[in-house]
Amino acid sequence: MAREAVAVLAFLGPSLAGFLLFYLIPFGATVYYSLLDTPIQGRFVGLDNYRLLWASASFRKAFVNSLAFAAVSVPALFASSLGLALLLNRAMPLRRLFRTMFLLPLVVPAASIALVWQALFHWNGAINAAAASWGTEPTDWMNTRWAFAVMTVVYIWKNIGYNLVLFLAGLGNIPAEQLEAASIDGAGPWRRFRSIVWPGLAPVSFFAVVMSVVGSFKIFRETYMVAGAYPNDSIYTLQHFMNNQFQSLDYPKLTSAAVLLALVIGLAVAGLFRAESRAREASE
Repeated sequence: MAREAVAVLAFLGPSLAGFLLFYLIPFGATVYYSLLDTPIQGRFVGLDNYRLLWASASFRKAFVNSLAFAAVSVPALFASSLGLALLLNRAMPLRRLFRTMFLLPLVVPAASIALVWQALFHWNGAINAAAASWGTEPTDWMNTRWAFAVMTVVYIWKNIGYNLVLFLAGLGNIPAEQLEAASIDGAGPWRRFRSIVWPGLAPVSFFAVVMSVVGSFKIFRETYMVAGAYPNDSIYTLQHFMNNQFQSLDYPKLTSAAVLLALVIGLAVAGLFRAESRAREASE
């Protein structure tokens, strides 16, 4: 047993060391500094930084926007990727080409993504040019409430390929004999989906939702490149807030916001794990 334990630690040691060095220790330091009034020879102030943070109107706006974006974008991404996977899982012309097209955003650099969407939704961009040719007034996409819809579309376009791979793999693990037997017994497409396909996709669906929730809080990079450090209020998220606090060197607000963001993501993921566990127990 001792020899096996040493072998396990030898294999896991580099990963554990990296996790401690680059994740756990920095996060612990962030929590510690969030309880001080300044990072250098700071005085312990307890939760005062968090109270001051919540009193900030810009933080509350960023907090609500982040939750709203996750609440809208995650279900939209889930539904669109699942529907696309069901479509591409059938025999259809150019199926491999379509699969490749939807996987391309996974390997395209974020800067290239920003340039493409800027070219589309800029005031003088391609969409407004097409609208003008049809006699329609141009829309200031990134400086109005439309910015929220634009970034939702960008998020779905960027992440749909990842979920598509997951769902296609899950569909491939569902025995075709079950579907054929259900079809022979007279079960329609909806009944086959509800009774066979959906339960078979449950583990994959859970993982896809968890990764989508985490990804929805990481939309800052694309938003920053498309709309800048101070975008429209509808897409001003927690990461925008933390980026601005970092530039102004307001470490108490920065560290407190980082801890709260980690707690929000952790609670969301923990809630999903709890819901998945209850659903599994109910099915058994």
